[in-house]
Amino acid sequence: MKNWKQFWQVKQNKKLVVVFLAAILFLVLTVVMNFCLGAAKISFADVIDAMENGASSVAGRIFWYARFPRTIACLLAGAALAVSGAVIQNVLTNKLASPSIIGVNAGAGLAVTICLAAGAMSGWLIAGASFAGAMMAVLLVAVVSRKIGASRTTVILSGVAVNSCLNAASEAITILVPEVGIQAGDFRVGGFSSVVYTRLIPAGVLIILGLIVLFTLCNELDVMSLGEDTAQGLGLPVKKMRTIFLVLAALLAGASVSFAGLLGFVGLIVPHAGRKIVSSDSRMLLPFCAIGGAAFVTFCDLIARTLFAPYEIPVGILMSFIGGPFFLFLLASRKGGHGHD
Repeated sequence: MKNWKQFWQVKQNKKLVVVFLAAILFLVLTVVMNFCLGAAKISFADVIDAMENGASSVAGRIFWYARFPRTIACLLAGAALAVSGAVIQNVLTNKLASPSIIGVNAGAGLAVTICLAAGAMSGWLIAGASFAGAMMAVLLVAVVSRKIGASRTTVILSGVAVNSCLNAASEAITILVPEVGIQAGDFRVGGFSSVVYTRLIPAGVLIILGLIVLFTLCNELDVMSLGEDTAQGLGLPVKKMRTIFLVLAALLAGASVSFAGLLGFVGLIVPHAGRKIVSSDSRMLLPFCAIGGAAFVTFCDLIARTLFAPYEIPVGILMSFIGGPFFLFLLASRKGGHGHD
């Protein structure tokens, strides 16, 4: 029996190594294709030349001023939203929760819209305001769901209501301040066509710091996923850790929204895929979500840019086409097995 367990463990470890290597390879391939393909195609040799000699040629300028910041933005937003979704699902013990569904993205979007209306263009200010807006949305959902009964269905319904109200507030501002509507066209559906370094760098710093902290708290996150009573019985300071995790999840989602706009469903699709492919163990799940989320968003952006080239569609539209049916599928499958929730 002991030998069988050891054999199974070795087999699982080999499977995980293969899965992570495949995910990293796919990520590298999507990054290279994102560098090279688009309305104006540049060769891999041009990419290498641009890295060595800077923006001294036409291909170099395309790379440094368009392709490179856009690709880095895809990687950061994908990793941040996927990990944020996994954390929110574990903390709320609800696998249907994600930043876009429970209003976290909408809260960050409202904060950015207010900044644009006020004429505040500083990258650090917009990133900070996005985090504050995301945190406000998380707190609203937590308070409302606890007041009316914290079942899993209630959390989702509370989030949908908060999401709707915050989106309505954003739309009202864009109508009252027409200049904001012009600036926030791509922002509302989610996209990377207008990414600039001044917004990307501050948000990137916050995302990297948030990911590092979360990777050190994987054990605590696994205990939180067992439920409040069990976690408390195991000696975990539940209220403190819940606050820390929700703050970090809001930080990741808010920072990504500050430059990528309202991308939906990344935090729903990738964590579910991660649990099926690797494990529910956060030590495996969070790194996979970071890699898988980055690859997923980069690949979707590549498709959105090249499918109708030289025209492009915002990547948020493509993700909604993928994520909407996926969410309905999850609802249907949960209703079949967990109708009491």
